Amino acid sequence: MTAAAPVPAPASVLGLAAPVLPVAVLDDASDAVPLARALVAGGLPAIEVTLRTDAALDAIRAVAAEVPEAVVGAGTVLSPVLADAAARAGARFLVSPGWTDPLLAALRETGLPFLPGVSTVSEVMALLERGVSEMKFFPAQAAGGAPYLRSLASPLPGARFCPTGGIAPETAPAYLALPNVTCVGGSWMLPPAALAHRDWPRVTELARRAAELGRAAPAA
Repeated sequence: MTAAAPVPAPASVLGLAAPVLPVAVLDDASDAVPLARALVAGGLPAIEVTLRTDAALDAIRAVAAEVPEAVVGAGTVLSPVLADAAARAGARFLVSPGWTDPLLAALRETGLPFLPGVSTVSEVMALLERGVSEMKFFPAQAAGGAPYLRSLASPLPGARFCPTGGIAPETAPAYLALPNVTCVGGSWMLPPAALAHRDWPRVTELARRAAELGRAAPAA
């Protein structure tokens, strides 16, 4: 198979200024704007809103319209229909937990940067053959964690990852120290209690701590 031209992904095209990509699940779209502002204030401007709830697309629309300093994207993009809907809602990047050729084609068709999900060497190799070099590694902790990604750095030097799934402040630095990890995704800065009580100062403080994790990462 002839390799296609490399396709940009959020971590490079969006120039993430922070090592952590917050992953938000919102049941109420009215929470989206204050949540985005709280994350931006803490130093995490890129935000992934997962398409797991009925409120997700409205949440993306609200952030795109009212928080220009945020870079809002859509996560859990499982089908071409969702890819198109997210793009129309104003998402600036797309993330999927896995990929198929039809989904990959739809992601490309939107013209947006995207991160397709992988958890095996074969999936990584297949994406590299298709011109995609930046990927989501999911579910990160369950699929082998930082040691697994470390083992891929040498045989697959062209691949770059944003691991997501089960990552916590205690484990994030080990990922961020790896040469093939650009950022990590997580939701620990969005604890359910803080969201339920709309405790946005708490979210800002946790985001600030998350934004500092890259500087605290140990040497690989």
